[in-house]
Amino acid sequence: MPVTVSTAPLNVDLSALGGKAQRPLEDWLTTFPLVPVVLDPYTAESASLLSTARRVLVSYQGAGCRTCWILTCDDEGAKRFLGPWSSDILTFTDPNRELIKGLGLTMLPAFLFVLQDGSIAATAQGWNPQEWRDVAEAVSEVTKWARPVIGDERDPNPFEGTPA
Repeated sequence: MPVTVSTAPLNVDLSALGGKAQRPLEDWLTTFPLVPVVLDPYTAESASLLSTARRVLVSYQGAGCRTCWILTCDDEGAKRFLGPWSSDILTFTDPNRELIKGLGLTMLPAFLFVLQDGSIAATAQGWNPQEWRDVAEAVSEVTKWARPVIGDERDPNPFEGTPA
């Protein structure tokens, strides 16, 4: 089992695109752990990682976890940034960055594994393929799912990210 990094703020309300009800994070964790990729759609860094992040999230869609986007914009911005991908993968918006602050993130993009009790089992901030593989390994260990390929020729070179 992965080592807990910190704990997510379970009382922060999240609403998903598509008119789904606003509910606290705790409610989104009831059935499955959460595997979010957090992006700031107003930065080149997050935009450059969009295809890679989607590939990683899609690879876990059949696993025992809930994959999602968390974007630092409003619903309209999320739809513009993700295009049709906003309906393929559960999408949350956090324009005030309340959840992002509560998760303790300092750099974006980020990739996390949040267990059902709210503990953050693994996190990667910025784009470091090895750190993203470590998060994926934690997800795969718990879900008994194959880890996706991360950091191959399709992916951008590593970068630090932008302030969260």
